[in-house]
Amino acid sequence: MTKLKLIASDAKLPALAGVKADETMLGHFLDWLGGAAVNLAVAGLILILTFWVAGWLAGIVRRALGRLHRTNPDPTLQTFGSSLVRYAVIALGLVAVLQRLGVQATSIIAVLGAASLAIGLALQGALSNVAAGVMILMFRPYKVGDTIETSTRIGTVKSLDLLFTEIATPDNVKVMIPNSKVFGDVILNYSAHHTRRVDVLFRVPLKTDLVAVLKRLRERAEHDPRIRKEPAVMIEVTDLSELFAQAAIRAWTAKEDFASVKTDLMLSAHLLAEDPERQDLPQARPSKAEDPSPAMPGEGEHHLFRRRAPRRVGTSAAPPKPG
Repeated sequence: MTKLKLIASDAKLPALAGVKADETMLGHFLDWLGGAAVNLAVAGLILILTFWVAGWLAGIVRRALGRLHRTNPDPTLQTFGSSLVRYAVIALGLVAVLQRLGVQATSIIAVLGAASLAIGLALQGALSNVAAGVMILMFRPYKVGDTIETSTRIGTVKSLDLLFTEIATPDNVKVMIPNSKVFGDVILNYSAHHTRRVDVLFRVPLKTDLVAVLKRLRERAEHDPRIRKEPAVMIEVTDLSELFAQAAIRAWTAKEDFASVKTDLMLSAHLLAEDPERQDLPQARPSKAEDPSPAMPGEGEHHLFRRRAPRRVGTSAAPPKPG
């Protein structure tokens, strides 16, 4: 038989309460860690879904605006509207992520309200760019596809975003210009009107027959199909000196043919200044414009608040004559 051992009255028992407390704290920590991992995973999924939905809705808005202006596409409005929707969805998604991570919306509003002055000063440039982008969209000093010149750059507009205007320079360099810098400065739009006037200045030595040079140059311009008949070609003498006479020829042409017409007139003026009887003048090249006789300056301008022109009522066909 096993003998029972008596425990002395002064013997110390093991600290069972301390062991239970440690196990409880470990369990709470593991529960918190599991909940934090779940919240992080859900927040990551929300963030991924936010960016996907933002891109999807931006594409829908772009296509919807394209269908709305099917007869007269407006890439400027499409890029701006899609960008606005994308940023709005991303902002809502970030708020949802913060709420999932335990940050309450009221706390976010309170923090933003307390730091409104600092945030306003920090975002002053960004907000001014957004405001300038809205003003550009409303008043349309330029649109996507136009060739513009600002204080520092010249190029073709590729897109108009909430914050930036993207242009491509003639040597195909991508340039991002803040909207506030573009809208707050002088803008030269070389594509706003259908026609442009070509001004060519040239010098004729006094030993050369000036009248013959001007006559041949006028004939060359008037026989060029790219140059408009109205307004007529204008030639004038602008200066006289002891060595030469300075003259100018001014002709209207389509904006697509501006560079080629100016090059041909400059070369013709140079050759005729040497010999008014020369016959090897550059031949007129084919026009790049859809209409060889485009509208006068100011016609066909696009504006957000411009009323649509009323439809022309077609004339009814004349009744057939009785046989």
